[in-house]
Amino acid sequence: MAAADILETSDGPVTIRPIYHASLVLAFRHQAIYLDPTGGAGRYRDLPRPDLVLLTHEHPDHLDIPTLEGVVSAETRILGAAVAVRELQGPLARKASTIAQGDHVTFNDVGITALPAHNLSPDRLKFHPRGVGNGYLLGFGDKTVYVSGDTEDIPEMRALAGVDVAFLPMNLPYTMTGPQAAGAVRAFRPKVVYPFHYLGGNENEVFAEALRGEAGIEVRLRDWYAEA
Repeated sequence: MAAADILETSDGPVTIRPIYHASLVLAFRHQAIYLDPTGGAGRYRDLPRPDLVLLTHEHPDHLDIPTLEGVVSAETRILGAAVAVRELQGPLARKASTIAQGDHVTFNDVGITALPAHNLSPDRLKFHPRGVGNGYLLGFGDKTVYVSGDTEDIPEMRALAGVDVAFLPMNLPYTMTGPQAAGAVRAFRPKVVYPFHYLGGNENEVFAEALRGEAGIEVRLRDWYAEA
């Protein structure tokens, strides 16, 4: 597991823990929010059980039923895109609700907005069609965290403003190239950005090099594929 980072907010710190591939844990005010937990429950054994799980879409590198079953507690709530929620059964399904693109909810003082996440390139639309998967904006006090889901550099991403921390995917053929992601970052200018979801390539390093010297933007390279 990569070392944790801290985001200071007006309501207290957010602990950011990269876990695996596109999975991360955000801890805030005695609660834990898991994003797309995968990679086996063992990766989470030293962390608190999730109060909330957010699911972006149904692909198995984002929706891992055995991992979900291994990490949730009786109190865990699950929110996700309809395409992910409909894959859940039994106890997991009873914990789950759908959040549609454009919806905003508040969970224990954390504001959550579901945003579009999809491909643009005609040859990639089959992987992530429009209107299916979600990205998320999360508000912690005076700070905003953007977790993109699987997407290219869509207009809705480029139009964002006031993002403090962003997580962007970059692997082909499923999401973006490093230069694509760098172009998006130059448009919406998050203060800190983590490249993730780069299995099978070095697009994270290409991305970081493309943004080298970009004023006001910190690229944080973390090991998203460490041994459990």
